[in-house]
Amino acid sequence: MQPTPGRSCPLSYRYAPGAFAGAPALHADTLWIAGGLYGNPYALQALLDAYLADSGSKALVFNGDFHWFDVAREDFELIDETVHGFHAIRGNVETEIAAPEDGAGCGCAYPDWVGETTVAHSNRIIERLRATGHKSGRDLRALAALPMHLLAEVGGERVGIVHGDAESLAGWNFSQEVLGTAGGRAQAERQFERAGVGIFASSHTCLPVLCQFPNSRILVNNGAAGMPNFRGERYGLATRISVSASSAALYRAHCGDVVVEAIALRYDAMAWEQRFVAQWPPGSDAHRAYFERIVNGPDYALRNAA
Repeated sequence: MQPTPGRSCPLSYRYAPGAFAGAPALHADTLWIAGGLYGNPYALQALLDAYLADSGSKALVFNGDFHWFDVAREDFELIDETVHGFHAIRGNVETEIAAPEDGAGCGCAYPDWVGETTVAHSNRIIERLRATGHKSGRDLRALAALPMHLLAEVGGERVGIVHGDAESLAGWNFSQEVLGTAGGRAQAERQFERAGVGIFASSHTCLPVLCQFPNSRILVNNGAAGMPNFRGERYGLATRISVSASSAALYRAHCGDVVVEAIALRYDAMAWEQRFVAQWPPGSDAHRAYFERIVNGPDYALRNAA
């Protein structure tokens, strides 16, 4: 059977939860994680401002899909260069820009509850973005070489940083739709056991989740750093994991002595709207798929995330 572009998950995207065994790649008292920047330079600046204002031993990790709407060459180059100045893992977007898989389309591996129109829009967005990447002055081999996951340590807690879930770069098992079921939660609990981590941090599914499991384990999905995450709000979200709490947190949970928080990235929403429309005018694929969310947020409330 031929893979369905945008719905299939390439074998090269897969890994076992045991991939999180071994020594952490980085240690910090405060770890910022931002996925789903989606080419928004204003959200990037808001993230950097918040991160740089934090104190102590810290690190910033971009956990994939930092590109998406940035089809203007100058935006693509700015975001790519900035991200590579920090820690980063690749999402399906970066993978399908730099090393596309036959039949993968956008690489989103959309589940059945996502409509065919969304899948088609995303497949055409990645084609246009891929063309920008190849015309840019950036080395796409560096994108292709980014890892699919990263292990960090904060306050003695092991943190598994992924784009999708514990088994796939484009997995949806850390989505609010799956975690809202008893089977989904049971599966996530097993993945915690196999991975040996206290915290999983993801992004791919584009809606935020903060979910606590037995033994104080926490699964956090920041949704999108570069788009609104709640109806009627126009800010992105980043995850902050630290030995100390932030007064700016929207919501939080504790894993032992470590706090896991959602931090609002209050970027210039009007400037971003104008920049988005300049690259994706009415009638374009991204405008049809995302403009409503960019202006009004998704049909999702803050209480749904925590």
